[in-house]
Amino acid sequence: MRAVLALVCVSALTAWSHTAGAKELSITTIKEDPYAMTRGSQLEGYCIDLVSELSKKLGFKYNVHLVKDSRYGAMDSSGNWNGMIGEIIKGEADLAVAPLTVTAVREHFVDMTTPFIQTGLSFILRKSADSEDHSFSLLSPFSTEMWVGVLVAFLLTGLCVFLVGRISPMEWADPEADEHSFTLLHSFWYITGALTLQGAGPHPKALSGRIVGAIWWIFAVLLLACYFVNFNSVLHNKSKHTSITSFEDLANQDVIDYGTVENGSTMLFFKNSNNPVYRRIHQHMERKKSYVSTMQEGVRLAQEGRFAFIGEAVSLDLAVARYCRLTRAQEVISMRSYSIAVPRGSPLVKNLTIAILQLSESGELLHLREKWWASSCVGSDETHGSDALKPYDLRGLFLLLGLGLGVGLLLALLELLSRARSRAKDGKKSCCSVLSSELHQRFGSGGEGAEQESSDKSKA
Repeated sequence: MRAVLALVCVSALTAWSHTAGAKELSITTIKEDPYAMTRGSQLEGYCIDLVSELSKKLGFKYNVHLVKDSRYGAMDSSGNWNGMIGEIIKGEADLAVAPLTVTAVREHFVDMTTPFIQTGLSFILRKSADSEDHSFSLLSPFSTEMWVGVLVAFLLTGLCVFLVGRISPMEWADPEADEHSFTLLHSFWYITGALTLQGAGPHPKALSGRIVGAIWWIFAVLLLACYFVNFNSVLHNKSKHTSITSFEDLANQDVIDYGTVENGSTMLFFKNSNNPVYRRIHQHMERKKSYVSTMQEGVRLAQEGRFAFIGEAVSLDLAVARYCRLTRAQEVISMRSYSIAVPRGSPLVKNLTIAILQLSESGELLHLREKWWASSCVGSDETHGSDALKPYDLRGLFLLLGLGLGVGLLLALLELLSRARSRAKDGKKSCCSVLSSELHQRFGSGGEGAEQESSDKSKA
């Protein structure tokens, strides 16, 4: 028995050597990640590496070209084939090495080798907000940078209120006798009251203090309005989101649209299926005209949201590995496989089948799969809080606050300077010495001692 098997193998290899030695094999493929990709003037990818491994095992020379019409192969109404299958039938190519699905229709016109990849149909869609951690959902309307900006604005405003209360003579007329109303603690309490739309007295009396207070109130009201509007939007989107984990869920909802590649094997599966769920999916795609021309277009629409792209699981896994905002449904239907197509009756089929089985048994096919499907997420930092407001979105509001704080401090200094000039004129002293004395009383130990003494008197 072993002698017979050996004789068969020798005969097959002899036939192969005569066929392969006659000419250089012309191989057609299609440009699709990660099967065949252009890098400069060269092609690289899973299928390119597969052809290289097959040539090493079987000893043939080859040249690879991309299919002219960028199609896999479908038969039109007149019975003519396009794409890679068309090139095989017309004799323009000897092999078609690509993610070419084995179908009954294709088997009628070309021969297919044993599969080199097993897959099925599934769908991808953008990750929902429900898949993320909502322990701090109250913070979700604003981004982290926005919350840092609000904190900085709060601290600067509290400090500004404190400085204006100290500098303006209309807020603190006599540092030696009067108690200072706007301490640092009260300044922050005052602006905190504005954030709650309640207010906390006493209120500023000077024009400079009132400008700072009014600007902060405007900032607080507009900031709260933006927060609640965006928070309502987050809750609204969460309530409308439907958990979609299967094709039945997809068919039973109308929140997101879905589609597949036009005139592909996936579309034909839904079109010819007798399953009522799959029939409804096909009717929806026909009614909405939600087909896409390429897989890349389908992946792009899925990333934008409110669209589920239906395709072969192995190709969808690559999209999920590259774009972290996408997720693939666990359900896989209509198990299918990718094979190499050759002309009908070609002696190449047997030898290619044996070589593919050897590559599978040695683990080489698994190695190629791990090499070209390695995860390299793009835009993973955008998965969280993509709808949150950022400081750039409210830059005008922050600029308004900064301008108001600057004007308030400037007016407080002008008020103090006006008082210093008046006292210098009455006391026949220099304006600088009087101003220096005023600042020393308001910020030096003397002012603090007077404030403490006044506080002790009030307590007594």
